[in-house]
Amino acid sequence: MKIAVYPGTFDPITNGHLDILDRAVKLFDKVVISVARNSSKSPLFTDDERLALLQKAVRQHANVEIDSFQGLLVDYARAKKATAIVRGLRVISDFEYEFQMALTNRRLHEEVETVFLMPNEKYTYLSSSIVREIARLGGDVSDFVPKVVLEALKKKLKPS
Repeated sequence: MKIAVYPGTFDPITNGHLDILDRAVKLFDKVVISVARNSSKSPLFTDDERLALLQKAVRQHANVEIDSFQGLLVDYARAKKATAIVRGLRVISDFEYEFQMALTNRRLHEEVETVFLMPNEKYTYLSSSIVREIARLGGDVSDFVPKVVLEALKKKLKPS
């Protein structure tokens, strides 16, 4: 069985993330989409909220598992028996960082490959940071996120 890990902060998951996932599930028998727990970041949604949103957003995929991890990604991938790490590349600036990480991960555990997937061109500008900023400023993000995320953003950012 070919297993891949698709890691990210997913704060929140966007249609761009889902596009990459749709591509990955065609290439692998199982994709573990995993929330990176990072204590140095201050996410809008808690780890548990992001896991719940992911669960709802990807339920149409039978070969997708939702999980979270902390620590080295390649150690996590090996523990999941994954042979690949899936990463999305939107723009050239993503490539430099992702290339560096892929080479470092290969140096740590050469049996885990990094697979780069490009999203549909309509998502190349999209990021969770942009979605959060637009939503915070009261803009419409309905074209950028699944409905479940849109509802969660409205609830989370509702003026008191």
